[in-house]
Amino acid sequence: MKNIDDLQKRLDLLLRTGCLLMESAADTSRTMRTMKRVAAYLGLPLSRLHIYIVYNMLMVNLSDGERSFTKFQRVERHGVNLDTLRQVSHLSCEALRLHYQLDRYQQELDYIARQKRNYSPWQVAVGGGLACGGFCIQFGCDWTAFFYAALAAIFGLRLRMFLNEKGSNAYVNIGIAAFVSTLLAWMCSLLSVYAQASSWLPSVLVSSTPWHPLLACALFIVPGVPLINFVSDMLSGFTQVGMTRAVNTLMMLLAMAFGIAFAIQVCGIDNFAKDLPMTPHHNYHEYMLAAAISAIGFSMIFNTPRQLMWVVALGGIISVCTRNFVNLGPSSGNIGLDQGLVVGSFAGSAVVSIICCALVRQLHTPHQLLSIPSVIPMIPGVLMYRALFAFINMHGIEGEVTVAMNNAIQASLTILFIALGVAIPNIFFRRMIAAR
Repeated sequence: MKNIDDLQKRLDLLLRTGCLLMESAADTSRTMRTMKRVAAYLGLPLSRLHIYIVYNMLMVNLSDGERSFTKFQRVERHGVNLDTLRQVSHLSCEALRLHYQLDRYQQELDYIARQKRNYSPWQVAVGGGLACGGFCIQFGCDWTAFFYAALAAIFGLRLRMFLNEKGSNAYVNIGIAAFVSTLLAWMCSLLSVYAQASSWLPSVLVSSTPWHPLLACALFIVPGVPLINFVSDMLSGFTQVGMTRAVNTLMMLLAMAFGIAFAIQVCGIDNFAKDLPMTPHHNYHEYMLAAAISAIGFSMIFNTPRQLMWVVALGGIISVCTRNFVNLGPSSGNIGLDQGLVVGSFAGSAVVSIICCALVRQLHTPHQLLSIPSVIPMIPGVLMYRALFAFINMHGIEGEVTVAMNNAIQASLTILFIALGVAIPNIFFRRMIAAR
């Protein structure tokens, strides 16, 4: 019985490790890989161990031919906490290398599970708001509109966090946050649109691109990490988990589009999502600043450790500038290769992913923690909700389906190639890395 109790404890620790990873938005390949590493540390023979992972449940089975032990662990919640991924990965390696006692491993795991996030709710809200402002700069707005987009996003994000804390439905919270952010951005735009309002304002508060904040104010909702994990799971053969992530992501986007569309109807704005130009004409140093702001802002939402912020900021600069150079060109009045958004996004994510591969061992941190926040500023959130907004507001006019499908296909291809760029280590080097 003592041996059975010890085995049950080891299986529990293995399941708790996997549960922490799934709750923190690890892709299924990383979860499986880390659980196998922990199983090796726990002395569980991999030839007799079977691990089954779905989105909301983990199962392990150990059999010796005569007896079989099976345990389940439910994944209660899903969020994004990249610092937890880093700590669990580090713990699994150290426990295997230094032969931790079981009690010590359990204490370290409990400490990780109880640890508070690195940033307060208001710090996250301000960071996420500034990230949306950075997106707005990439869409071609001026720096006054950057401020208005950030302001609207800050209050929308904080409201969503408050509603999540109160236990309200997550999709309803997204719709409410998108509605409030869009409404606030519209109110800010009136300061520049109406002459009576702009006449008594300082010139620095009057924007020449007053409608652009409406494109960016709700982009803190865009589920960039689930989208990337969905593609990664599909590429790695975890189709069931990948499809569940895809459905969850679609529900989030639908809730976001509904909130934005409802706000636009209330405000009486017509066709902004279809007609407003998004081609930027800023200098590259402005792209670089906006990209760094967006990467750092989303890193705060994802709970990236403070000491790695500079790496993420540089990654965001490299990814966005590479994307813009490959994407833009003479056809839009810019300097670049003019290869289009899809090719440009793949080039940006691939360059960053390869650089992150070289930094993983030096910084002792998982590839995902460095690469994902760096490429999030390239996620085509506007194209995604433009497509959904076009479908929601379809009136049977000729060409509406074409516009909606074009935006949907462009967004889907861009996300696919961003994820492919991030997944380069998994595609080409995973067996070598895993063996080492």
